[in-house]
Amino acid sequence: MADEKKTSPAEFLRQVQAEGRKVVWPTREETVRTAIFVFIMTVILSLFFLGIDSLFSAVVRWLLTLA
Repeated sequence: MADEKKTSPAEFLRQVQAEGRKVVWPTREETVRTAIFVFIMTVILSLFFLGIDSLFSAVVRWLLTLA
């Protein structure tokens, strides 16, 4: 660890800028498509978990009537 080279703040910022230039941003169409997919998956999963929660709730209510 003693051999580690210290990076100056200015060099660090230059490296950050160089890496930032390599970023490939998605197109507007890709962003919209991804957002729609996320929305649809959120709705599907929320309905799934609503169904599971309702099922468990009904089972617990039925078990409590047995006591």
